[in-house]
Amino acid sequence: MLPTKKIPANVVPRLSRYYRALYEHTQLPWISSSVLSEYTGFTAAQIRKDLGYFGQFGSPGKGYNVEELKKSIRQILGLDRTWNAAVIGVGNLGTALMGYRGFKDQGFNIVAAFDSDPRKTGSTIKGVKIFSLDSMPAVVKEKSIQIAILTVPGSVAQQTAETACKAGIKSILNFAPVHLRLPDSVKVRHIDMSIEIERLSFLITTGDSGR
Repeated sequence: MLPTKKIPANVVPRLSRYYRALYEHTQLPWISSSVLSEYTGFTAAQIRKDLGYFGQFGSPGKGYNVEELKKSIRQILGLDRTWNAAVIGVGNLGTALMGYRGFKDQGFNIVAAFDSDPRKTGSTIKGVKIFSLDSMPAVVKEKSIQIAILTVPGSVAQQTAETACKAGIKSILNFAPVHLRLPDSVKVRHIDMSIEIERLSFLITTGDSGR
């Protein structure tokens, strides 16, 4: 399902919130934008506007069919297929993410991990085999890996990300506390937990709800 117009950057994370709310309330055959608003914290008008980017949804007087809307959002988010991913950097965070069931539940399979430490390569953690960084091109090709989850120190993040791109990785979820400079063809999302903690500190200090 293709969007009917250019999509603002904040729409996609809101769609994810709508999808999770629908998933948690599958016992409802129909749901209105007002009820979905209560479950997500976004206004009913915002929900209708966001969905409107992708076509017409819902029936007047009844709202949205929950199963049909879930299916549509899954297609929009690309969750109607499976994606192979790899963790790069098998430290504490990388190891935790390798065992996170939420990825698999949403169709993201961690099929490999990479690390520069020769003491780790060749071993298996949480059912995922760890490979050397040098083997990345061959493993990415063999296992059809599209997504890399980068959990290396900031000092080596840029170089490691470039290695991943050369190996054929097309998208990166970056947990390193640095901004990656990569070709526009490579899709990157930055998750800096220090920034999020600082944001919480600001909200507590100012009394802002942050919504």
